[in-house]
Amino acid sequence: METNKIIETIHMIADENLDVRTITMGISLLDCIDSDSDRACQKIYQKITTKAANLVKVGQQIEAEYGIPIINKRISVTPISLIAAASNDEDYFKYAQALDKAAKAVGVNFIGGFSALVQKGYQTGDLKLIKSLPRVLAETDLVCCSVNVGSTRSGINMDAVADMGKIIKQAAERSVVANTKLVVFCNAVEDNPFMAGAFHGVGEGDTIINVGVSGPGVVKHALEKVKGQPLDVVAETIKKTAFKVTRMGQLVGSIASERLQVPFGIVDLSLAPTPAVGDSVAQILEEIGVGKVGTHGTTAALALLNDAVKKGGIMACSRVGGLSGAFIPVSEDAEMIAGVQAGSLNIEKLEAMTAVCSVGLDMIPIPGDTPAETISAMIADEAAIGMINNKTTAVRVLPVKGKKVGEMVEFGGLMGYAPVMAVNSASSKNLINRGGSIPAPIHSFKN
Repeated sequence: METNKIIETIHMIADENLDVRTITMGISLLDCIDSDSDRACQKIYQKITTKAANLVKVGQQIEAEYGIPIINKRISVTPISLIAAASNDEDYFKYAQALDKAAKAVGVNFIGGFSALVQKGYQTGDLKLIKSLPRVLAETDLVCCSVNVGSTRSGINMDAVADMGKIIKQAAERSVVANTKLVVFCNAVEDNPFMAGAFHGVGEGDTIINVGVSGPGVVKHALEKVKGQPLDVVAETIKKTAFKVTRMGQLVGSIASERLQVPFGIVDLSLAPTPAVGDSVAQILEEIGVGKVGTHGTTAALALLNDAVKKGGIMACSRVGGLSGAFIPVSEDAEMIAGVQAGSLNIEKLEAMTAVCSVGLDMIPIPGDTPAETISAMIADEAAIGMINNKTTAVRVLPVKGKKVGEMVEFGGLMGYAPVMAVNSASSKNLINRGGSIPAPIHSFKN
């Protein structure tokens, strides 16, 4: 590399919060299926602790040798509803315990894949897994869960949408942080390295390394140099910055792949914020020209940002995948929190923003007395946006028992803190109680 490029990268890491947010090892558990759940859990523990034995060590070596912060080392596994369905167990908590134990044994931050794919209906293990979720979320430490309730190809499973509203309420009764580990998806992807929604898709190889890179601070710093210039200049600046960040992710992924002797999967370039000062997606939007995040023009600025990030990533690396783009979690972004407190950002505006971002309604505290049907309706709205627009959308809302609108809630660590946001008080009960499914849109038929 040229000397000035090395210096530039060092500056990005030291001063602009550039990091590899996660190295995630995807592990297939299909060969762990067994009608005896005890044997299955033993196989699961054995395979994870064998395949990922050196994951954390290799990540730390790369950090030390190259000076690149790697914040998280994680594992994703085949959706457990597929693995556990072979048993006659009525509850899948045992499988979650095996995942939790294995994750702790190898030293990773999280393990994802206690998941079900129910976009077109329930199979044998799906409902059992979903019913297990409140206990799993409350009584395991590192297990992350997800349920895919819709897709552009199949429509939306409204029975599952109704069930997930109830599950989220039940989990909230058990623990204030339980739902931080649960995502409800439409159009979930198989190679996402980010938690809480990561799982190892059945179309993936036996074991794989995926890398998630993040650098909101780097993008904001780059935009400070083009103040007042036209938006096409802004887009080009973001694209070039995303290119550089993705190259770093590709380097880390390639090295990790070689040392772990595991195939390299994808780089996910997602601008994922943290509560740290200068690590905010909302600040990028404000640098683009939005007076305060949430005001008019926010969705347009986010659309520009998301598209330019994807273009820069694809230009840099042929293995760009996952969700690549911009995340807009509330509690994990200091300037998003400020927007809520200032009154410029509400749930309705966030929903509009999800039509052009990379995920959906993410890490949003809501009053603990919000009805389950209202939560289900929020999921249905997001699933509809994802289905119609052929994109991934998700919901991670956090009912907080005993808290009212405006009160602050602390989730800790990367999960951050946020004020409880107001939810529309009109009832959606009759809609949700209809059940059934919302058919796939006409443009889903592409054969």
